[in-house]
Amino acid sequence: MLTATSLDSLLNRRFAQNFFPIPATNQFPLGTVAPPFELLNVTTGQKIRLADYLSSPLPQARNQGVLVAFTRIFSEKHYCPLCFPHIMELNAAYEQFVQQGIEVLMITSTDPQQSRIVLQELGLKMPLLSDPGCRTFRRYQVGQALGAPLPAQFLLDCQGRIRFRHLFSFIEPNASVERLLTFLEANFQAKDELYLR
Repeated sequence: MLTATSLDSLLNRRFAQNFFPIPATNQFPLGTVAPPFELLNVTTGQKIRLADYLSSPLPQARNQGVLVAFTRIFSEKHYCPLCFPHIMELNAAYEQFVQQGIEVLMITSTDPQQSRIVLQELGLKMPLLSDPGCRTFRRYQVGQALGAPLPAQFLLDCQGRIRFRHLFSFIEPNASVERLLTFLEANFQAKDELYLR
């Protein structure tokens, strides 16, 4: 989705580094601990670590886990047409995730300045994390194509274990909000250790 016809902010080093297609190769077994990261939270202007959003799994704890949502934004003026609706869906449902004890961390490859514009233009409620070097995208092995990393979603429990993952495909570019919330209701309140894909 284009919000401007100028390509000035689109054609940069990051675009070139992510131009050639690399498919998603993430094969982390469900139930293993997700790779840690530290990124700038554009919403607050401070660096945060994934560990900051994880806590011990006490039954009375409100924090159930984290949804790490990698999204595909080319620049502050150029959004992936497959990801833009998903971003807006997640934003609209943000309170539903929070009510279930899940923080949503959206990660973009736009630089901090571009990310601030995205944050304001879209009125994002969830934390927006900037990863212009795409290191976190690569650690999670989500792939890349035509100038930007591919989208993916990972639901982590409060110990940081991967309970659900969705990698990009043309059939289903992003896991729908309905699918994510249904998974949460069915699995995060359960007492067993069943990991479903």
